[in-house]
Amino acid sequence: MTYPRVLCLGEILFDCLADKPGASLEEVESWTAYPGGAPANVACAVAKLGTAAGFIGAVGGDELGNSLVQVLQEVGVDTAGVQRHPSAPTRQVYVLRNEAGDRSFAGFGKLDTADFADTRLQAAQIPDVLFENADFLVLGTLELAYPESRKAIERAIELAERYDVTIIVDINWRAVFWQNPDEAKARIRKLLKKVDFLKLSDEEAEWLFGTTDAGAITYRLDSVEGVLVTAGEKGCAYCLSENEGKIPAFKVDVEDTTGAGDAFLAGFVRQLCKHGIKKLADPEIVPKIVTYASAVGAMSVMKPGAITAQPTAAEVEAFLYLYKN
Repeated sequence: MTYPRVLCLGEILFDCLADKPGASLEEVESWTAYPGGAPANVACAVAKLGTAAGFIGAVGGDELGNSLVQVLQEVGVDTAGVQRHPSAPTRQVYVLRNEAGDRSFAGFGKLDTADFADTRLQAAQIPDVLFENADFLVLGTLELAYPESRKAIERAIELAERYDVTIIVDINWRAVFWQNPDEAKARIRKLLKKVDFLKLSDEEAEWLFGTTDAGAITYRLDSVEGVLVTAGEKGCAYCLSENEGKIPAFKVDVEDTTGAGDAFLAGFVRQLCKHGIKKLADPEIVPKIVTYASAVGAMSVMKPGAITAQPTAAEVEAFLYLYKN
């Protein structure tokens, strides 16, 4: 049996995108549902890039849950860590888009944020065997907002530490997921004490650290091996194994930015799997790794939907070849 090298734990859901860009919530007449959820996005993107990935999360025992599990399986993501909740529904998130393709979250329909199956992820049901054979664990922070899924994150970190699995966190801050957003900073900061690599947007960096300087954040956290700060069309700043720099963004036609950061992170993880963490000490290789991640992120915004827009490894290589020539 082939076990996944990369485990992604957290939410899987449907992003319901407004069909009319630039419309307000009241003006939207129709929505199109796309599979999403940051950790699920990363798992799918990693698999499409050619590295074995697995997803750990909870869905409802409903048709939406069935269809999301099917999406994971069709992409080639291991679903041994997927749990089914008998009564809580699979989450749907309503997303507005402006004319530039940037999105804003409009809520969860008629349900409360804590009512969905992803919040019921059970720590005791996480398969130990996945961690025995994995190299990386990718976590978001949304599930820290709920008691049961928070315990599942804690359990996953325990297993990662036991089996020497590298822990990567993408902040993915969304106030709408928290019943008490004031709790978020303290819970996230506690989590970061266990982290090897941190990825966050420039807005999240300002919110959490008061700076977008990747080196300053690395120094402040002290225990991490690297920090990546993404800034959309302004590019990415990094501090990886004491190598600091900035990579400009690729200029592409933007259709939908949903999941772009997740695709970027998947590209970075794919490169870590390919080169190994020790190669981050090489100042010539690090910019190439971040450039590859940036290319994966850029390609993901050229089509609507987070998972459906993700490129394959061959497509990324062709994209990079065109830009070099």
